[in-house]
Amino acid sequence: MKSYRLDKAKRIFYKRYKKIKNKITLVLGFNLDAMGRILSTDKATRHSYTKIYADHFKKLKFKKINLLEIGVGGFENPLKGGNSLRLWKAYFPFASIYSIDIYDKKQLEEKRIKIYQGSQIDKDVLLKMAKDIGEIDIIIDDGSHINEHVIKTFNILFPVLKMGGIYVVEDVQTSYWKDYGGDSDNMNNPNTIMNYFKGLCDCLNHKEFICPGYEPSYFDKHIISMHFYHNLIFIYKGLNNEESNMVVNNIR
Repeated sequence: MKSYRLDKAKRIFYKRYKKIKNKITLVLGFNLDAMGRILSTDKATRHSYTKIYADHFKKLKFKKINLLEIGVGGFENPLKGGNSLRLWKAYFPFASIYSIDIYDKKQLEEKRIKIYQGSQIDKDVLLKMAKDIGEIDIIIDDGSHINEHVIKTFNILFPVLKMGGIYVVEDVQTSYWKDYGGDSDNMNNPNTIMNYFKGLCDCLNHKEFICPGYEPSYFDKHIISMHFYHNLIFIYKGLNNEESNMVVNNIR
């Protein structure tokens, strides 16, 4: 009985603590970096991501958007994690925030925050989730950080991202870590996160290829810009149909 009362008291304290932090972040309004520090997300405390996110996301701040973040945090503890989700909820006052995690994180759901359970490389789960959500404006991969997983997830979810949407990959330092499938010896290894996305940069210029009969890929047609930062990549989706001023039908 005593243990139950202690657990109940902890839950009540945790809920009240979250409400106080959420109110403080609302007062800060536009300062995403300060909000991230108050909400203790590693996007601000261990990395400098929030400063970069602020530049890319400021135009969407007051839009009614759907944001999906892969990974809740807190590992197997059902009451830990969700700091980043609460940051997005506070920063985007009209947004619906969604997430998916391999562990059951349902207890961290709040108004405007919905959490699914499943693997980030389970195509059926991801596509069902995407169908439930509807149009997705922002996708952030802060999941396993395993190279194979990041690449596979991108191949599944980028096609369902809304036109004009933004896809973000965090913590790409694992591209160089062997225990995550990375490689610091062969910098041309095509199976690492960095080399995979560096390869997609050519998609931007597919109209310039001297390759008669070339059939553009989905990524050729829909990646309109890419931005690389320290451990962070942004991929913008749209119609990449600007014609070459020198090449016609990949013939010069």
